[in-house]
Amino acid sequence: MEHILLAAIALVSLMLTIQAAHVLYLMIYTWDQPAADTLARVPDVRAGPQLSFTAIVPARHEEEVIQQTIDRVARTDYPARLVQIIVVCSADDTGTIERAAATISRLNAAGRDNVQLVVFSDEPINKPHGLNAALVHSQADVVTIFDAEDEIHPEIFSIVNTIMVTERVHVVQAGVQLMNYESNWYSTFNVLEYFFWFRSRLHYQAKAGAIPLGGNTIFFARDLLERIGGWDEKCLTEDADIGLRVCAMGERVRVVYDHRYVTKEETPPTLTHFIKQRTRWSQGFMQTLKKGTWKELPTRKQRWLAWYTLAFPYAQALLGLYLPVAVLTAFVLRAPVPVALLSWLPVLLLAAHFVTQVIGLYEFTEAHGLRATPRTVIVMAVGWMPYQMVLAYAAMRALKRQLGGVGDWEKTAHVGAHRTAEAEEVTSRAA
Repeated sequence: MEHILLAAIALVSLMLTIQAAHVLYLMIYTWDQPAADTLARVPDVRAGPQLSFTAIVPARHEEEVIQQTIDRVARTDYPARLVQIIVVCSADDTGTIERAAATISRLNAAGRDNVQLVVFSDEPINKPHGLNAALVHSQADVVTIFDAEDEIHPEIFSIVNTIMVTERVHVVQAGVQLMNYESNWYSTFNVLEYFFWFRSRLHYQAKAGAIPLGGNTIFFARDLLERIGGWDEKCLTEDADIGLRVCAMGERVRVVYDHRYVTKEETPPTLTHFIKQRTRWSQGFMQTLKKGTWKELPTRKQRWLAWYTLAFPYAQALLGLYLPVAVLTAFVLRAPVPVALLSWLPVLLLAAHFVTQVIGLYEFTEAHGLRATPRTVIVMAVGWMPYQMVLAYAAMRALKRQLGGVGDWEKTAHVGAHRTAEAEEVTSRAA
């Protein structure tokens, strides 16, 4: 029995080591590939406005942030006649509807009649259903999504117009970045996850043709969205699902990340909300994996990468069970030296992840005019292992929900912790 246990530990250790090494490579992909890093940058020369845009802003219980977001989208540096803004809410969300309607009325009175409110009253009450309800009202060439708390860059439409016109692509994923890296002990890790995901990993996945898109600042040619039937309303990660469906159609996804033009967001305000958000993402990947869209990708390499990406929450759940076993193996079990060493390899690679994250912290803060302090690094060092266990717990919670057939949408609260003074001033002047 002991031999079987040791063999199982060695096998799981080897699998997690390979997986952790690959994740580390994806974290540094654009730094290792100069061509990919160059491609990620925003074009210096802009094309004249040619494409029209419909910006959909799905909102639910977003009274605190929705007015600033509407103002921000309405005041981009792009001709207003080429921008249609649709705020979409469910009928029971009276607070958000009232705030959105007041802002829209004020904008209309100021001569900006390109903003409208769409209210739906049917089920399910979730983001993909809201997107589909708004898509019916879209009149533009390109459809994009901004979340209710987003602080978008004024030049984002001009940038995407340039890329779509000059490169003739139909899907663009622009950069999204969490900003409030010192709000609490876990926010630094969450911010850096976004940094490495949009700054590096998505570029690799786009090049490979198997990309789970981000939840917002995605731009689709409207006719492409209509051809694929919009978003899957049963999926908790409708963005990942639609990304793989687009890839299965043979469409090239263009990813652009330039720190000067990212859409700014915030980390969930409490650990409970963070766990719920991560549970939803993990379960959504599990749903998409089970759905099998990845099987329709044309090449074996694409199918393998998509499967590997969607199965990642299972690896996180396994890691949560594995870490205590690794400690037990090292200090309690009389394991042979090779097995004991192998059991610690995933832990050592996690340490390499930590060092990479610290380097990323300094690059992120420098890029955005912020300052990383030794205290932040110490907090990261203390919180590193607890954060891994939180991720593992969320993955195990997602697995429990998935096996139990529970698929409701757990809402993440937003409080505007990422808002800059500039954004506050814009809304104050507009009020």
